[in-house]
Amino acid sequence: MAVTTKATIASFGGKLLKCAHNASTTNCEMAFNLYLPPQATINPLHKVPLLIYLAGLTCTGDNGAEKGFFQHAASQKGIAVLYPDTSPRGLKIQGEDDSYDFGSGAGFYIDATKEPWSKGYKMYSYITSELPQTVFSAFEQVDGSRVSIFGHSMGGHGALTIFLKNPHKYKSVSAFAPIANPSNCDWGKKAFGGYFGDEDKAKWAEHDATELVKKWNGDENPLDILIDVGTSDNFYKQGQLLPENFEKAAQGKGKVNVRWQDGYDHSYFTMATFADDHVNHAARYLLG
Repeated sequence: MAVTTKATIASFGGKLLKCAHNASTTNCEMAFNLYLPPQATINPLHKVPLLIYLAGLTCTGDNGAEKGFFQHAASQKGIAVLYPDTSPRGLKIQGEDDSYDFGSGAGFYIDATKEPWSKGYKMYSYITSELPQTVFSAFEQVDGSRVSIFGHSMGGHGALTIFLKNPHKYKSVSAFAPIANPSNCDWGKKAFGGYFGDEDKAKWAEHDATELVKKWNGDENPLDILIDVGTSDNFYKQGQLLPENFEKAAQGKGKVNVRWQDGYDHSYFTMATFADDHVNHAARYLLG
């Protein structure tokens, strides 16, 4: 679980680290970015909470770190930000590089059960267990008891489902343009059918935020979820995101704040615009 730091980049007073490690869950070397705010770099004994950003289809850990501008608010609040990759790389599985929405760059943050994908496409276990344990071991200034999660598109799906499946592991969740009901959109049907099999619909429901939120006990643990969706998001218009299904299913479970951002699309320009809001949303729970 040793981590290799391949580059260190100054960013908003802190340091953005380009890292890699050999992962047992995915059977390959995995790259990630880790932003350490100035509070952690000036005083290595100062513990900072962690915000995990899950990226969307085709992305790596570099996209959010270099285009999301999450470090701006994270540096002010004293929060570390972890940017994982979106899938295993180079497993030499036939077909893994054939399309943008399945295989490489499209791990969907699940543990595949269908061969041959079950040999390494274990992104759920990687994100929820192996990667954070690796980071907490290698970077003692990151506080493993204070962790939040958020993401974009496929990563928004990952953030919502991982939070809903692990309510005591994460302090908060938010999302940009999440694939909020994957069982009912083309992206999700392709991914779940390929990784789980078309017949295992129960497994699909275990990784569908709209299905998971129906079982949430809002009386004991009321939700507080921030979601931003652009009105000019073509993937929303194509029916790939379906946030309205999630919002409806979450009624009575707490607060689900879906903000429709006029004229904004599915790109990192949208995320950069509202980045501070999402970091500040997490900060209320990580620093409270």
